[in-house]
Amino acid sequence: MTHSQKKKHQFPTAYTVIIVVLLLVQLLTFIIPAGNYATLAYNSTDKDFVITYPNGNTKKEPATQKTLDKNKIKIKVNKFKDGTIYKPVAIPNSYEQIKRKKPNLYQAIVQFFTSQVQGIAQSVDIIAFVLILGGCIGVVHTNGAINSGMQALSKRIKGKQVLLIVLVMGLISLGGTTFGLAEETMAMYPILIPVFLIAGYDTMTVLGTIFLGTSIGTMISTINPFSTIIASNTAGVNFARALPLRATMWVICTVIGMLYVIHYAEKVRKDPSKSVVYDQYESDRKKYLNDTDLNKPANFTWQQKLTLTIFAVAFIVMIWGVQQKGWYFTEISVVFLAAGYLMAIFSGLSEHKVVNAFVSGSADLLGVALTIGLARAVSIVMDESHTSDTIMHYFSQQVSGMPPLIFVWFLFIVYIILGFFIQSSSGLAVLSMPIMAPLANVIGIDRASVIDAYNWGLGFISLVAPTGLILMSLMMVGIDFNKWFKWCWKLLVIEFVLILIALGTGLLVY
Repeated sequence: MTHSQKKKHQFPTAYTVIIVVLLLVQLLTFIIPAGNYATLAYNSTDKDFVITYPNGNTKKEPATQKTLDKNKIKIKVNKFKDGTIYKPVAIPNSYEQIKRKKPNLYQAIVQFFTSQVQGIAQSVDIIAFVLILGGCIGVVHTNGAINSGMQALSKRIKGKQVLLIVLVMGLISLGGTTFGLAEETMAMYPILIPVFLIAGYDTMTVLGTIFLGTSIGTMISTINPFSTIIASNTAGVNFARALPLRATMWVICTVIGMLYVIHYAEKVRKDPSKSVVYDQYESDRKKYLNDTDLNKPANFTWQQKLTLTIFAVAFIVMIWGVQQKGWYFTEISVVFLAAGYLMAIFSGLSEHKVVNAFVSGSADLLGVALTIGLARAVSIVMDESHTSDTIMHYFSQQVSGMPPLIFVWFLFIVYIILGFFIQSSSGLAVLSMPIMAPLANVIGIDRASVIDAYNWGLGFISLVAPTGLILMSLMMVGIDFNKWFKWCWKLLVIEFVLILIALGTGLLVY
């Protein structure tokens, strides 16, 4: 058999990667004992605290500082009343193993399939956003606005390609560190892929610019309310005290990320064979550039200009709403649906063409939508098996009594592991901070270092965790996970070392 006749090995698809992770988590439910921490939550209707014990029993307590002090929760009571802390907070030293029917193979199989359906159902708001977004993009493509826009853009960005990476990555990273811009970046891929290809880059450059931008931004969070702020409030410390180190770290990591992407992108621009995804280089250009002749003069009709303007305004409204109004996926889906109606009216397309374009565009992103639902299934199995708190309790016991530097470094590793299973930044904060933050007092260090270990550990693992945003991003650009890892592993090493240095620095400056 000749080399050409050998079957080429292919890395599993995003679906298979998630299913493998789900099977591993399912296996852990046979090994890890079930257990819970008692939790305390504020009931805004009755204006009192509800304590839920590990066995599921509940008890009401007055919503006072005295109740919090009694339960060793170092949070100001007004943080619950004003909605800053909106999730149940774990009560320190309250972990108990709970009785659970020993899982059998039949139950595990049923849970394996059920969790996937539940994951899709529970992710319906994000899925709706992705499908509506796909529909809007379909209309923009069909009326020719993308092709005309690319022809006009091709001449403007000559000699300025690097600036494209710097601006896009810088703005996305800024959004990540300030208000947690993450899943919303899914909307940027279909528009930016053709732009980057015109510049002579490849789809890996697009992925690096957008995904690394949001990952570095959210990892080195400065004033992100969904991670740093809620973690600081839950730990009972003022986040502003640690802001100078975190802001410096954000600048350093963002610049290093930009240089990493630019170094690769320029190699590809000068020699496409250097591309990690060179095997799909031509097919990507054919797919995303639609055989557009970039040398032809642009012929922008007013309908095409108005269609692109409506789409751009939808982006601006989305970012404003997320940052200023606290919108989530239901609200931003409404924005893009309204934009879709406006584009249908002003696109110059017939009713049949608009509907077909919208449906076809949604179909293109159906795979991404399903990936989102499947990833949610992992969290469902963890929650239903009550293993998250057991893992947390185990690690909290391991880190106590260590020297300060070893403590923060080990805690960083702990949060990498926890972040693999719990990708929700706010969920991990309210679960872990009441347990981990007091350990800082035992060790004799500032609690801000614990928050850094949490932020940077969760952010670091998000670069490769199949339970996070990476698989959805990979599907948007049609790249396999192994190619992504091959491309980014050196940056992972650099970021890892930088974080260890910054954690050590935090012990000196806090």
